[in-house]
Amino acid sequence: MASGASSSPPLAVAAVLLALCLCGPRVGVDARPPPPLHGVRPLAFDEGYAQIFGSGNLALLRDGRRVRLALDESTGAGFASQDLFLHGFFSAAIKLPADYAAGVVVAFYLSNGDVYEKTHDELDFEFLGNVRGREWRVQTNVYGNGSTHAGREERYDLPFDPTDDFHHYSILWTSRRIVFYVDETPIREVVRTASMGAAFPSKPMSLYATIWDGSSWATLGGRYRANYKYAPFVADFADLLIRGCAVDPAGDRSTTSACDERTSLESLAMPAEQRAAMAAFRRAHTSYSYCHDRRRYPVALSECGGGDGAGRLPGRLFGPDGMRQRRRHRGGRRGAGAQDDAV
Repeated sequence: MASGASSSPPLAVAAVLLALCLCGPRVGVDARPPPPLHGVRPLAFDEGYAQIFGSGNLALLRDGRRVRLALDESTGAGFASQDLFLHGFFSAAIKLPADYAAGVVVAFYLSNGDVYEKTHDELDFEFLGNVRGREWRVQTNVYGNGSTHAGREERYDLPFDPTDDFHHYSILWTSRRIVFYVDETPIREVVRTASMGAAFPSKPMSLYATIWDGSSWATLGGRYRANYKYAPFVADFADLLIRGCAVDPAGDRSTTSACDERTSLESLAMPAEQRAAMAAFRRAHTSYSYCHDRRRYPVALSECGGGDGAGRLPGRLFGPDGMRQRRRHRGGRRGAGAQDDAV
């Protein structure tokens, strides 16, 4: 693949699309990726990706335009981009396994762990399965320079059933900010600050998609494990979109500023209506916030107190472990101060 960037819309057109977008999550076949990816051609599997594990548990459908990953007792499965990228917009439409899926983890993420073993960067969407009748949870995370001891996790309930149909999950990564999207709605923004230093991802990364057994932690801290009576667990990926520049990790980094300029990533400001939609989503659906986890972080990380979006959730919504508190319904079913299950 010569470049991860296909025909990206002119800057003026992108600005118009951003201004006119519908900011609430759009479901089913109408769900669309965020406006910066409108007009970008999805890549077929053999144009930009390669299988990394799973043998027969990866299947290509629709002439390679859809990828099916399965988890069974023998193995999970995964694939990665053929190129590494330094900044870009990355998106996939994903449909998650239905029925009982406790212990199952589906991940869509950027990482360079295979290149920088102890100082790797990573940007994650992780989907955490659940027992029958309980919803999947989606988790985002940001690591820079091997800072896994200071994970910046957030977890959300979704306002739809992600097993019913495809929904787009996207990551914008530039030298200044990181934005996570669900369909056309931004759900999290991390703005680079001087105090973050190398904890802000800054080295070239590959794009990955995997399904695997996370029984030891994924569902209620390992209380519910994968039950292979319900296998295979199947996740489908489609609309694999990348808008960015492929780079040589050993090459000249001075070319990356030109790459950013050419792909117009830094100019993609978040319009007021999208920022309002993000605030509404976060207030309604955030179920865990590292910025409010005083047990793990007695002193909050530097970015949690300011205007980068991470610290805007009212502290009264969360308990000392960072979990969202729910009010008790009349009749004593749930208590003021009662917390969500850490599922």
